[in-house]
Amino acid sequence: MATIVVAADSMKGSATAAEVVGAICRGWRRVRPDDRLVPIAMADGGEGTVDAFALAYPAGIRHELAVTAPCGHSTVTARWLEIPADGDRPRTAVVDVAGTCGIEMVDQLCPLTGSTRGLGETVARIIGDGIGELIIGIGSSCSTDGGAGFLQALGAQLTDAAGDPIGPGLAGLATLRSARLDGVVRPRGRVTVLTDVTNPLTGPTGAAHVFGPQKGLDSRRMPAADAALMNLCDLIGGRAGIPGAGAAGGLGMALDWWGASLVGGAGAVAALTGLDRAVAGADAVITGEGRFDRSSMDGKVVSMVYRCAAGHRVPVVLVCGSIAGEDAAAVFADREVLEDSAGSARAAMDGVHDAAATAGARLAERFTGGRRPRDTGHRE
Repeated sequence: MATIVVAADSMKGSATAAEVVGAICRGWRRVRPDDRLVPIAMADGGEGTVDAFALAYPAGIRHELAVTAPCGHSTVTARWLEIPADGDRPRTAVVDVAGTCGIEMVDQLCPLTGSTRGLGETVARIIGDGIGELIIGIGSSCSTDGGAGFLQALGAQLTDAAGDPIGPGLAGLATLRSARLDGVVRPRGRVTVLTDVTNPLTGPTGAAHVFGPQKGLDSRRMPAADAALMNLCDLIGGRAGIPGAGAAGGLGMALDWWGASLVGGAGAVAALTGLDRAVAGADAVITGEGRFDRSSMDGKVVSMVYRCAAGHRVPVVLVCGSIAGEDAAAVFADREVLEDSAGSARAAMDGVHDAAATAGARLAERFTGGRRPRDTGHRE
């Protein structure tokens, strides 16, 4: 009997981390029913962060709240988790961009009007309810507003040349001329921000240039976007160059100004879920995400799992929806690419649960047949 740790991220838009992990485990059990499987739903601050904490804290209370939609003009249901006080741990709220103003909440990209107001409205309610500590995941955003919407929801007066409140998103940010911040609601206790990126606010590796295109932002607008983000930063006295300032379209900068501490999301969730302890006693580890590329090994879930396993000399296998980084993937002992086995990216996305289960079964067959994953050692 072997011990297999299955620690995977979500496949965005197709399956949550818990669903991906569960499907891989089901497939493995078809072939090797007697093995001990250790399922761990991972996250890095993006989609699935609240769910990861909910699994780790079964006594947690889920809440819902109607907030301004990411692209405005309507409302959406925001979701967050309350972790009750226990001993020295105070009452804590876990909330994320993905569940309040994330890209999965919009039917159509809105690069100029996408806003973080929904997160701010949720946080305002949490603080109003008397909760002391906050954990905020800021992956999976659809906006590039520098956190302006978040700050406005907490009481910031951001106004244009006429003294009127600026509109939502990057379009509104371009009209910003003054900021009054004395009315901003402040956190009651510690605020920890989970992010999977270390990008600065502006420049070639900043929020607009690196993440704007996936949110629909035209490359011709990049210089203006940088100028608008830096203008906000200057007006509020933010820090543009700190690692993570450019996360979530510049929201990282605003949260840093608000008093939050930015930390690596994957590492924080790994510590929460006891990943290191589980991996130390495993014969192999399976990790995965939706699309694997070279950035995947730079602070994201699969890189965290790989490094953890390498430290214990446990082989690691990759399961991903698609792959665009063959060289980076070479560090893994084995792999299954869902779009290859399903026939196309669309087929893999539409049938991701079955495809992930098939991947689990195929890996188990190779494990049984003697093609056991090789030792990862410490190659990175």
